[in-house]
Amino acid sequence: MIDTHTHLYLNTFDNDLDDVMIRAENAGVKKMYLPAIDSSTHEAMLRVEARYPEQCFAMIGLHPCSVKADYKKELAIIEAHLQQRTFAAIGETGLDFYWDTSFVEAQTLALEQQIQWAVQYNLPLVLHTRNATPETIAIIEKYKQPALRGIFHCFGGTLQEAQKIIDCNFLLGIGGVVTYKNSGLDAVLPAISLEHLLLETDAPYLAPVPHRGKRNECSFLPAIAQKIADIKKVDVKMVLEQTTLNAQKMFSGG
Repeated sequence: MIDTHTHLYLNTFDNDLDDVMIRAENAGVKKMYLPAIDSSTHEAMLRVEARYPEQCFAMIGLHPCSVKADYKKELAIIEAHLQQRTFAAIGETGLDFYWDTSFVEAQTLALEQQIQWAVQYNLPLVLHTRNATPETIAIIEKYKQPALRGIFHCFGGTLQEAQKIIDCNFLLGIGGVVTYKNSGLDAVLPAISLEHLLLETDAPYLAPVPHRGKRNECSFLPAIAQKIADIKKVDVKMVLEQTTLNAQKMFSGG
């Protein structure tokens, strides 16, 4: 299994990260992709990657909730990182209108810049969207081209939205929310091929049932895979094999 979205560098893991990694290995999770947030956490993220170079792979990007008045400074820091080394992806970026709508225009401009970098560096674009899925899809459709690919992380939208995302050469990241009673994904996923899905935890957030309310971690990924298998009425091995292939393809050049 590949966890395509996990924040192992946050301080909630400071005291037991080695144990978290051992549990992930024992659960069959072989690789973890680390989405960036902003310059306050880049160093911690890169330290975790350096500590586990065979398992952890860093992205670089600016989270929409971190887009403030100084967002151009944050983008300059990202650009400097991109000029120095290779990253697994651009992200997480996107639009988030849930907490604050003071910087809607800035979020859009920051997203558009990161789309350009994803194309320029031939990297996947990892998208966060909350209360802004139609707006995010509209921007991706605007920039749609063969060189642009990526992931709508923590997908929880409608079948129509899923089809638009797939048409733009993006995959759907499915996490712990799929195990929640009112997620709505049980009505959407039966109509979507496994070829369009990825597994993710978004640890330490959004732990799946039966761990809901606890700190999430990569070793909980099998519960997400099993729920997808149950919804789609297929063997969980099919889910594991196809989502792993999808992740390998996405992060190796499309």
